Amino acid sequence: MTTLPTEAIGSIPRKEKLMDAQRRFDAGEINAAAMEIYYDEAVRETVAELEATGSLIVSDGEQRKAHSFVSYSVERGMNFASDGVVIPFQDGHVRQLPRLVTGPFRFARYAYESLALSKPHAHVPMKQAIISASALSLFYPHQDIPDYPRNMFIEELLNEQEKEIRGCFAAGAEKVQIDFTEGRLSIKLDPTGGILNSFIELNNMVLARFSVEERRRIGVHTSPGADHDSTHSADVDYAELLPSLFELKAGNFYIAMAGEKDRERSLKIVARYLKQKQRAFIGVIDVINPRIETPEEVCARVLEAARYIPVEQLGTTDDCGFSPFCDDVSTQRETAFAKIRARVQGTAMAAHQLGLS
Repeated sequence: MTTLPTEAIGSIPRKEKLMDAQRRFDAGEINAAAMEIYYDEAVRETVAELEATGSLIVSDGEQRKAHSFVSYSVERGMNFASDGVVIPFQDGHVRQLPRLVTGPFRFARYAYESLALSKPHAHVPMKQAIISASALSLFYPHQDIPDYPRNMFIEELLNEQEKEIRGCFAAGAEKVQIDFTEGRLSIKLDPTGGILNSFIELNNMVLARFSVEERRRIGVHTSPGADHDSTHSADVDYAELLPSLFELKAGNFYIAMAGEKDRERSLKIVARYLKQKQRAFIGVIDVINPRIETPEEVCARVLEAARYIPVEQLGTTDDCGFSPFCDDVSTQRETAFAKIRARVQGTAMAAHQLGLS
C-alpha cells in the first residue's frame, strides 16, 4: 500500500518557563532533580500538542537539548572549551561550537536517554533526532591534541555515534534522523567540495555499521540552517550538495525546499540523484517565514514535488526545526504548531488527490 508520510524535523520553541529554569540551572540556583521536573513537563506538553496536530509520528521537540541541537551530547563534558569553530549566519550573528582539549572523546549524555523518558508520554510512534558524526568532528581542533591524534578521536567518535543510534532503536525509536545541516555550509567553506566529501565519507563509516533494514529507518536532514530567522548557507547552490547527499547510505532524506528560490530546479536535482529504496521528505513548510501556510498551499507544494519524485519515494516535512538553539524564540510556539498542522492537513489533501491511502 502506497502512503504519503509526513514528519517534523525536531525542535519546537521552548516556553519561557523552561528557558528560565535552564538559566537558573546553569547558574547553579536549582539542581538537576528540579530541572528534570521542568523538562518532563515541557516534553509532556510538547508531545501532546504535536499529537493534536494529527501527526502520526512525533518527537519530544528537543525540549531536553538544553542549549543546542549540535552540542547536546557533550554539554557539561569536562574536556571541552567553549572557543571552537564559529558558524556565521546571514544576519551577522554567530554560533560557536565546543572545542575538544583532551581525549578521550565520550558523550556526556545520549539522545536515547531523552527518548526513554519521552516515550511514555506518546500515543503514536516516535522519532529521535541526533547530530551527525561530521558535525561532531568539528569539535576536534585543527592542530593535533597531544597524546590524542585525530585518527584515535575519529574511531572513538564512530563508536559513540553507533552507540547513540543503536540506543535510540533499543529505546523504541521508529526513526532516527541525523542532522546534517553542515553539509551545505561545507561548500561555502570549501567550494572544491573536499570538506563535503570528507563529511560524506565519515557519516558513511557510521552507517556502514548498520544493516540494510536498520538503514531504512535512518534518515538524514539537510537545510541551510534556521536560527533567529536566518540561514548560514542558503546562498550555496543546491546542485553542489544534492548529488553527494544521496551517496549517504541512509533510507530517508529530509530536504529543506519550501524556502528555496527555485524549487522546481531543486526538485529536478533530487529526482535525478535519488536512489531506489531511498525516500525524499520534501520541505513544504518555511520555518523562517512567520506567515502560516494554508493546507491548500502545502497541498500545491506536495503536488509540485510529485511531478518529479515517484510518490512511493515521496514524503513531506518542515524545512528545519523551529528552534535548533534553545534561546531562539523568533518563531512563536503557537505558530510552529499551526504550521505543522497545515503540513499534516495539506499532505493528506495531496495524498487524496494523488489517489493514495
